[in-house]
Amino acid sequence: MRLLFIGDVVGDRGVHMIETYLPQLKRDYKPQATIVNGENSTPVGRGISQAIYKTLLASGADVVTMGNHTWDNKEIFEFIDGTTKLVRPANYPGKDVPGRGWTQLKVNQATLAVINLQGRVFLPPLDDPFTAADALVTEIRKTTPIIFLDFHAEATSEKRAMATYLQGKVSAVVGTHTHVQTTDGQILPGGTAFMTDAGMTGPDNGILGMQSEGVISRFLTQRPTRYVVDEDEKSILSGCVIDINDQNGQATKIKPILISDAHPYFN
Repeated sequence: MRLLFIGDVVGDRGVHMIETYLPQLKRDYKPQATIVNGENSTPVGRGISQAIYKTLLASGADVVTMGNHTWDNKEIFEFIDGTTKLVRPANYPGKDVPGRGWTQLKVNQATLAVINLQGRVFLPPLDDPFTAADALVTEIRKTTPIIFLDFHAEATSEKRAMATYLQGKVSAVVGTHTHVQTTDGQILPGGTAFMTDAGMTGPDNGILGMQSEGVISRFLTQRPTRYVVDEDEKSILSGCVIDINDQNGQATKIKPILISDAHPYFN
């Protein structure tokens, strides 16, 4: 099985990059399943709307994952319970949390499970993601060994710790949230593919997709500043392709995907 994963889609430019390049990537790499992180995909860069969710699916996504901005666009409460293709972090605390933290889909004769978890270092203190991962992976492996985890976390150490903790138990752990693609794609012992961060998809001329002025102002003044999605047409798309053995769920290869003005797309 070949998986295509695209990192955090930011604002209108990010959605445009998905519409433009995802069909081409699917044509050239021929993934059997495509996963897109959409937690920053509204025009203001926080949350997701039903229209954008449908656009991501129409462009070729099979599953859309989320993160710390899951609830920032209140419209999500109107549709998240009605879909099996949108997953939010499974370790949100409390009972009766809207939506689901993982999903599965049939891929030819195999079954792929997709989990979303959020880290706790430098982020709101959700329930322990390691304990949540234990319970989910134990249950899911009763039906399939092919498990992909989008670990939405800030600290590189927490992401690597999760991958090491789950090595040999899941097919892949790929980090999101920090919006900068790392060059450490590798196969860990036991056949778990790992990349600290897949990177972002959206404006490439600001700071992590936001206009530079507001971000710099906060560093200079330490006062609250409203972040605004950058509107420059210079854009980037980041992600990775992962090959997985259908029989044992072990990854055999992970390759980064990066499209930008500095890295034109030539397969």
